[in-house]
Amino acid sequence: MSKMSNAARSLEKLDELSRRDTFLNRIHPAVKLVVTVLYLVLVVSYGGYQLTGVLGMALYPFLLFEISGLSFRDALCRLRIVLPLVCVVGIFNPLFDRTPVLNISGIPVSGGVLTMLTLMVKGVLTVLASYLLIATTSVDGVCDALRSLRVPSVIVTEFMLICRYISVLLRETDRLTHAYALRAPGQKGVRIQAWGPMVGQLLLRSMDRAEMIWQSMCIRGYNAHMPFSADRKMRTADWLYLAGFTAGLALLRIFPVLELAGRMAA
Repeated sequence: MSKMSNAARSLEKLDELSRRDTFLNRIHPAVKLVVTVLYLVLVVSYGGYQLTGVLGMALYPFLLFEISGLSFRDALCRLRIVLPLVCVVGIFNPLFDRTPVLNISGIPVSGGVLTMLTLMVKGVLTVLASYLLIATTSVDGVCDALRSLRVPSVIVTEFMLICRYISVLLRETDRLTHAYALRAPGQKGVRIQAWGPMVGQLLLRSMDRAEMIWQSMCIRGYNAHMPFSADRKMRTADWLYLAGFTAGLALLRIFPVLELAGRMAA
């Protein structure tokens, strides 16, 4: 199976995970979206030297992994391409900030190393939180949540179409690379000279498929507004989830959990 087929299959598996019948999947999509956005804002709000505070915020994704029944190892496997890119963001900080700010067992730690580690942890936590939202909420659910939060219909429609048809683009790319491999047996990869024509072919095929999709939507009565499912009512469990996690995240942000735990252990 090619890389493009694997990528398309991974998207399908992610959609299957979001449609499971679990407690977290049954929570109102708008509630999960609000809590996730709040968590991302709180994580990003930490300063460059507040590594212990950022590490304390890791309680949220690990708790959700336990509640949802999702595999942490499987999440790391799915995010194996994104996580290294996120960790590279602050890799050059130690070169610019060499002032010692900590001393661990006689080993000085510079401010650049501390800010690098903080940025890496921030990136990993934000990616994991986003993954948990996607793995427990379907695309339709996210779109319903965006609509209930008064996000413009154009943006919601664009988001839905991108999510729905990215797998189509992957399949078309897989067909192109497979056809190229049949015409160039024994050759590893695609020659640079063929990149331009292949991208052009992919663009033309995408435009043809987009035209077919547009005509199908118009025939079915599309009027510039994507129809969504009926509005869901907020249940007691949804309100408790929203209140509980909002209060919990606020406490994690206000009180340095790891520092307090370390003082108590000492």
